[in-house]
Amino acid sequence: MTTTYAVLSEGLEKRFGPVHALRGLDLAVPEGTVCGVLGPNGAGKTTAVRLLTTLLAPDGGTAHVAGHDVSRAPHAVRRHIGVTGQDSSVDTELTGRENLRLFARLHRLSARAGAARADELLAHFELADAADRPVSTWSGGMRRRLDLAASLVTSPRVLFLDEPTTGLDPKSRRRIWEAVRELASQGTTVLLTTQYLEETDQLADDIVLIDHGRAAVTGTPAELKAAIGSYAEVVTQDPAALAAAAVVLGGLTGGEPALDHERLSVGAAVSRPGLTLPRLVREMDAAGVPVSDAGLRAPTLDEVFLKLTGNTAAASVAPDGADTGGADTDGAHSEDAGHAEDAARTKATKTGKAAKTRKTRKTGKDTERRAA
Repeated sequence: MTTTYAVLSEGLEKRFGPVHALRGLDLAVPEGTVCGVLGPNGAGKTTAVRLLTTLLAPDGGTAHVAGHDVSRAPHAVRRHIGVTGQDSSVDTELTGRENLRLFARLHRLSARAGAARADELLAHFELADAADRPVSTWSGGMRRRLDLAASLVTSPRVLFLDEPTTGLDPKSRRRIWEAVRELASQGTTVLLTTQYLEETDQLADDIVLIDHGRAAVTGTPAELKAAIGSYAEVVTQDPAALAAAAVVLGGLTGGEPALDHERLSVGAAVSRPGLTLPRLVREMDAAGVPVSDAGLRAPTLDEVFLKLTGNTAAASVAPDGADTGGADTDGAHSEDAGHAEDAARTKATKTGKAAKTRKTRKTGKDTERRAA
C-alpha cells in the first residue's frame, strides 16, 4: 500500500546571513497522523515550520504540503493549512466571536457562513459563554483555545502547532491535547513542535528529533525509548552520597549518570546486559551508599531526548536567545533572526489591524452584526 504524505521535505536548507539554520532537513509525515517535532532551542524547529507554512522561502531543497510545492504554489498550500504559532494571532480588543468572524472573512467565507462557523467553533472549544466579552478579559488557556479555533475556521487538511501549550496550566494543556486527538481522529494531519516531551508522548504517532538543523532521529515514541534500553535510577538518603552513587551506577550501566540534586537521585540508561534490581541494590550497599529507592524501568522521552542529543536538561528548556551551552550556535542565531522577522511582520499586522479595529468601532459594531 502506497503511503501518502501530507508533509514531505527533502534536503531543506535555510540561512540567515552567515547562520545556517537548516542543513538538509528531511521530513515525511503521513496523512492523518500526528508528528511531534522535538529538539533543543536553536535546533531549527520554528524555522522549519515557517518554511513549511510559506512564511519563509527555503534556500535549498524541496518541500510539499498537502501535495503542493511550498515554493512554486504557496497560495495553494495556504488554502489547505492552519497555523497556530507561538505568539497569539487574536486581537484582544475584539470579542471572541468578532475574532472568529474576522478570520472567516479573511478566508472569504460569506457573512452568514462565517457567523455560523464562529458559533460552531466557540461551542466546540467551550468558549460560548465568554464569546461576547473582549479577549483581553480572557484567561491564557481560553485565548490559546481561541487561537486554535481560529486556525480551524476552514477545516484545514494539515495543522501546524508551534508550541501550542507553552505557559498553560495542566488543565488547559489537557484541553488542547483533547482537541488535537479529536482532529487527528477526523483525518487532520498535525505537525506539532513542543518543549513538553510528555505532550509528544501523549499525542504523537511519530517523532522527529531535530538537532543542528537536521532530522537526527525519527521513530515512534516506543521505538525511541527502546533504542536506549532500560533506565536505572537510585535515590539516596544522603546528598554527600550522590557522587559515589553516580560512580557505581555508571560502572553497572555503562551509561552517563545524570544527577538530580533536588531529588537526591542518580539515573542512567542501561547499555550493558545482565543488570538486575537486586544486583543494583547490593552494589550500592557495598559502596556504602544509603538507598531509599531504586528501580529499573523504561526510559521517559525526556531521558531519550537527553541521551540522543547529548544536551543538558537546561538546554532543552532554555528560553529563546539564552546560552545553550554551545549545542547549536548557528541554530540559536537562526531562531533569533526568525523572531526578528516575525516581530516586524507582527508589528505591521497589528498596526493594520488596530487601524481597522478603530475604524470599525468608530462606525459601530452593529454594521457587522446586521451583515451577519
